[in-house]
Amino acid sequence: MVKLNEETREDYFKKIMKSAIKEELDEFRRLFLELHPADQTEVFLRLEESERKRVYEFLSPEEFAEIFEGLEIDEQKAIALELNDYYAAEMFNKMYADDVADFFGELQQEHVEDILQAMNKEDADDVQELLMYEDNTAGSIMTKEFISVKASHTVAEVIELLREEGPDAETIYYLYVVDEAGKLVGVTSIRDLITSMSDETIETFMSSRVVSVHVKTDQEEVAQLIQKYDFLAAPVVTDHNMLVGIVTVDDVIDVLEQEATEDVGEITASRGSTDVTITSIQAAKRRAPWIVLLMFFGLGTAEVIGIFEETLESVVLLAAFIPMVMGSAGNTGTQSLAVAVRALATGTLEKRGFWKTVVREFSTGLLIGVTCGVVITLLLGLLYGDLFLGFIVGLSIMVSLGVASVIGTTIPLIINKLNLDPAIASGPFITTLSDVISLMIYFTIATSFLQHV
Repeated sequence: MVKLNEETREDYFKKIMKSAIKEELDEFRRLFLELHPADQTEVFLRLEESERKRVYEFLSPEEFAEIFEGLEIDEQKAIALELNDYYAAEMFNKMYADDVADFFGELQQEHVEDILQAMNKEDADDVQELLMYEDNTAGSIMTKEFISVKASHTVAEVIELLREEGPDAETIYYLYVVDEAGKLVGVTSIRDLITSMSDETIETFMSSRVVSVHVKTDQEEVAQLIQKYDFLAAPVVTDHNMLVGIVTVDDVIDVLEQEATEDVGEITASRGSTDVTITSIQAAKRRAPWIVLLMFFGLGTAEVIGIFEETLESVVLLAAFIPMVMGSAGNTGTQSLAVAVRALATGTLEKRGFWKTVVREFSTGLLIGVTCGVVITLLLGLLYGDLFLGFIVGLSIMVSLGVASVIGTTIPLIINKLNLDPAIASGPFITTLSDVISLMIYFTIATSFLQHV
């Protein structure tokens, strides 16, 4: 496999693309197949449609399968339309079942049925099984290409089995041991296998304490489990402990990326529109409902100002500091929101506890508030010659930041208790709520000390 540095990368790519354009079959295959599949995908995406069609002639369906697996879903849809039915079916036969299922999940049912009928029955059955599981569960992301052995097998027998079936398995680092009925009873590793005597049976060195996941387990929980135990893969079982597949670490990386993208979308009230490839109209449709809702919610700010109209008329200068008080509280609330959502996602909240987390964030917000309050009190005293005005603004900021921290922490935690995604407590929502409450705190304190200003 060719290792490319930045200096030789472009030149090498140009040679490959030139050979494709000139239809030099042998030269193209020699250069192209020496590349890592990720680099092959990059080269392929640089080609025009007419040049890509030559690639389909130059490469076998099995060779092109690795390239197809490296494409994004939208790219896969576009490329699939360029393939003839026979080539596409053969390519899907050579792909891992979970990757095929992911792609089929984005297609219309009629189209999926046509492709499944053209595929080998065994491969098609594996894909259909994966499509039956609910989205975002262990069953929907697991792969069917794994190695299982019997406890009575000898090391020599298993090694021979690996020679035969290993090339088609997605990973062989772990060997899962099943009984005659197919129930998961143990696990061993390649290291244990090659360090044991050839006539030794698997049951003598396998571990019977197997960490597994249920087919209906949420994919985020699966990712957390694999991360916790530093697994390369985790076995997936049914209600009766039947081994039906494995979830590999590369699938977990995709899950973590997907979940992180969803959380960012939720926190910023832009779920479904974080993909830069969608149009402005599509993005606006997905973001607008939240913004309109928050706009109406923000009318509470006007109501608060109306309630304290007399205070504002008495000391007009108070209006100048409204944006600062509201902005500081909103920013602090969003920081606490990020901490809470992250703690829930990583599981650290369970270790620390609900109230300890809330108290910690409140203390943090209060300490930040004290710092900001002291600074602004002294600053306004110097600028306006009115230390008491600075005290009112500083005290308001101190209290507002403490309260905003509690709001940013408790709302996602409460939502999580209701078995909902805590990320829906979006940043804009927390900011708007913090704005209204901080404004109320500001004017309440100002009204209390009005006679001293």
